[in-house]
Amino acid sequence: MDILKHMRLLAQYSQWMNQKVYDAAGKLPAAQLAENRGAFFGSLLNTLNHLVATDIIWGHRLGVHPTARAALAPILEMQRPTALDQVLHTDLPSLRRTRQQLDEVLIAWTGALTLPDLDYVLEYRNMKGVPQRKVYGSLVLNLFSHHTHHRGQATTLLFQLGQDVGVTDLLALIPDEGAA
Repeated sequence: MDILKHMRLLAQYSQWMNQKVYDAAGKLPAAQLAENRGAFFGSLLNTLNHLVATDIIWGHRLGVHPTARAALAPILEMQRPTALDQVLHTDLPSLRRTRQQLDEVLIAWTGALTLPDLDYVLEYRNMKGVPQRKVYGSLVLNLFSHHTHHRGQATTLLFQLGQDVGVTDLLALIPDEGAA
């Protein structure tokens, strides 16, 4: 399997897990979603907002790549958050709609990536304004690794609130190759 197939699998996995997390979160009252549970971003809702905010931030950065502009155009049209803890939506349904749109865009974008795209050196500024120069393919992997990290926090918060999202392993999406 080549690296592009891996990246596409990670995009599909991210969408699948986001659906499971939002389905579980949707069973909770708004007060529990917004309750400060001592997590890094306080509440479950804030943790999910962080993932949406960072996807928009990264979409704006990654969209500078000449061949990515078209695929990431829907994200480039979104207002870029100014902080990692910015609350973009105070209710789960509107946050979920944005999450679903982001997931669709990320799947289309990874589907359009080519091997030469991954070697591109992207120049951007981090949230503190410090110039960065990083290999595009590594940044793509970082995006999906970041998703997994914070979704792990979200699934823990959900479990503490009595909601089990079920299977979370990437293994569930890896096709079986049949008998040897």
